[in-house]
Amino acid sequence: MRARRREGGISVIVWYALVGIALAVGTLIVVMAVMVGFRAEFTDRILGAEGHARIYPIPVVQDDGRRVSAIDDYDALAERIAAVPGVIRAAPMIEAQVLVSRGSANSGAVVRGMRISDLQDLPYVAHPELSEGSLEDLTHGIALGEGVARELGAYVGDMITMILPGGQATPFGMAPKIKTFELVYVFRVGRADVDRSRVYMTFEAAQDYFNKGDTADQVEALMAHPDLLGSRANPTEADAALIRAAGHNRVLWTWKDANGAFLSALDVERAVMFMILSLVVVIAALNIISGLVMLVKNKGRDIGILRTMGLTQGAVMRIFFLCGAGIGTLGTAIGVGLGILFVIYIDPIFDVVNFLAGGGIWNPEIRMLTEFPAELRWQDVAASAGLALALSYGITLFPARRAARLDPVEALRYE
Repeated sequence: MRARRREGGISVIVWYALVGIALAVGTLIVVMAVMVGFRAEFTDRILGAEGHARIYPIPVVQDDGRRVSAIDDYDALAERIAAVPGVIRAAPMIEAQVLVSRGSANSGAVVRGMRISDLQDLPYVAHPELSEGSLEDLTHGIALGEGVARELGAYVGDMITMILPGGQATPFGMAPKIKTFELVYVFRVGRADVDRSRVYMTFEAAQDYFNKGDTADQVEALMAHPDLLGSRANPTEADAALIRAAGHNRVLWTWKDANGAFLSALDVERAVMFMILSLVVVIAALNIISGLVMLVKNKGRDIGILRTMGLTQGAVMRIFFLCGAGIGTLGTAIGVGLGILFVIYIDPIFDVVNFLAGGGIWNPEIRMLTEFPAELRWQDVAASAGLALALSYGITLFPARRAARLDPVEALRYE
């Protein structure tokens, strides 16, 4: 690295290798941190806007051919579920699809009827990114997701018409049930599927509007550690405990069942990105071979003289191995430092980039994220550094062995 005259070209190649490894390792750390951050943010939005597990009744076919699914003992079932170790809260819920309208604007929506105390346990509903009105006023109105309210052009205090197809029996058959509610709360979770479709009302009001009588559609549970839950394909002990508490003719549906495909896609994408960026580390490490091969060629006379003086092949190999390994180690250390600093200060860095680009690169109104999500995990840092070191050390062996096997006679023949 400090060569000046005859080996000056070698110095340049070595510096290229050093900088290349540092940038490759730093990039790998940053990309892994950002992808882990996006997954954590996505999971947080899922877990913060709804329960982690639901218990449904198995539908029963009546004599008239209708499929009925209702829970009569919903309070008792909620108590049994809440008694399961790891469950924070269990609450009955009613869920149905309706059409909401205001004036000439209308939109499809999913209504969830829950008690206000249970809604307040959902972080992104009780304390969303953006809200208008008060959740406490839900006793005499409804709450809309920000996307639904925007489509209807509705604000707090407006009257919203809710239409339930086939919800009312008449002498002429089933007819739509139409009722008007006051909009008392507007919220934005940051998830498009929630903001653009979700409507909340009290549990009692939902029982009355959907003709449920004194029944519930399901019981929703919040877990202290949601990751302990599994899925139908891979059930866990926590799943088994919930099923035992639910009793017969009940079905468990976890948050991993609902969103497992998205999470699996993110995991696969992160693994693929790690493999692709590993190729960048390989390319950067290959510069070490170029530098060492040229160094061995230029030092052939010196190697021949030292070998005739008694220096062993192992000693020669160690000399050149330490040269390449030192470059790889120093480059990896610099890359780890750069990657960690970039992740720590990623928000100010993107603010500067966004300012220089004239804005629009990171618009929170579009992405629903006020900050760039990045989560630094030491296992990812260790994997990135370990990969770079392993490649650097492995690649160094080839030119080091070539130097050790150099014949002193051939090296000094023309000297």
